[in-house]
Amino acid sequence: MWPEATLIFPNGHQQPTQMTRIFDEDLSVGFGTRAIHAGQRPDLLSGAIMTPIYTTSTYVQEGLGENKGYEYARGKNPTREALERNVASLEGGIHGFAFSSGMGCLDSIMKMFKSGDHIISGENVYGGTFRLFDKILQNYGLQFSFVDARDPQKVADAVKPNTKAILMETPTNPLMRLTDLSAVSEIAKKSGAIFIVDNTFATPFFQKPFEHGADIVYHSTTKYLNGHSDMIGGIAITKSDDIATQLQFIQNAAGAVPGPFDSWLALRGTKTLHLRMPRHDSNGRAIAKWLAEKLGEDKVIYPGLCSHPQHELAKKQMKGFGGMISVEMGTKERANQVLKKFRVFSLAESLGGVESLISHPASMTHASVEQDRRAKLGITEGLIRLSCGVEEIDDLLADVEQAFA
Repeated sequence: MWPEATLIFPNGHQQPTQMTRIFDEDLSVGFGTRAIHAGQRPDLLSGAIMTPIYTTSTYVQEGLGENKGYEYARGKNPTREALERNVASLEGGIHGFAFSSGMGCLDSIMKMFKSGDHIISGENVYGGTFRLFDKILQNYGLQFSFVDARDPQKVADAVKPNTKAILMETPTNPLMRLTDLSAVSEIAKKSGAIFIVDNTFATPFFQKPFEHGADIVYHSTTKYLNGHSDMIGGIAITKSDDIATQLQFIQNAAGAVPGPFDSWLALRGTKTLHLRMPRHDSNGRAIAKWLAEKLGEDKVIYPGLCSHPQHELAKKQMKGFGGMISVEMGTKERANQVLKKFRVFSLAESLGGVESLISHPASMTHASVEQDRRAKLGITEGLIRLSCGVEEIDDLLADVEQAFA
């Protein structure tokens, strides 16, 4: 489990040390143990338990074609590689590729396709995803169909001869809609399309898309994986060697790579993912229950509520429901009145940090989506979205109660 390596100091002295890729692909080892150890090695020079931050742009080579596996930092960086191996292990994948943002990650994945290719996407995806597809990528010849992914048949009906990928976000932002991953995976396989899943909301702690047939799983590492609201990043994971070869080439050629410090921050975050997610989940369940009782079940959108139309699917393909809740306030004025009264929850974009946040999707995360399209989807001016953090639940409930009073 701990293969021997030899450390050669500048003075020529050799000393045995231990080098590890412990638990990288051994899924029999517990999630929490892999979160802390997978993909990382004690530093060969000092034995430091934490992966060092390699702030270098280039690497000295011993001769032409002779190097230690590193030539230029856009292509490879040891800190970034540790993060990539770690998250790949947590997702149950093999290859990981980190990027400078979640959108940089998605844009890089889309570079696997060419003009004339058709991609099916869920209609309720993150606003930045829709903006990238609708406002930028279709100008380069990619074709997109946006469907109600709650119904697998609608996904199947959208398949064309030139369909090359099916992309799903589940649960969705901000309407918490779910996609039956196994059903859509079968549709993708029959059509020869790559099945891509945005697992940002659920995280690998609560949902394993590879177990349902996904080909690529990606995240905004900014959110739950990092968990501390102090970096921007994205990551894509795959089990396919062919897809990995393409993503590695794109990562280096297009260059949307994260810096070593951001990689280190995200790696620091994944070490506590198994501790944070149960707290996000328990806080989310308690607050959703309170809101449903006080405001009415029809006003609260949370997969963990029995009133959620896809509650049974959530129980089937997820281990927990997380901390994301949406609430319909009816009007923008009523939403704003409530938003301004919160004291523990902070009004801000983003989600998944240890601190609780609240936002207004129509004017924040989905502002780039046309108003009529938002209205058709159900992203109204009165909709607000809560990201329940890991604070004491009594304090969060007291804050929600006084804000909605």
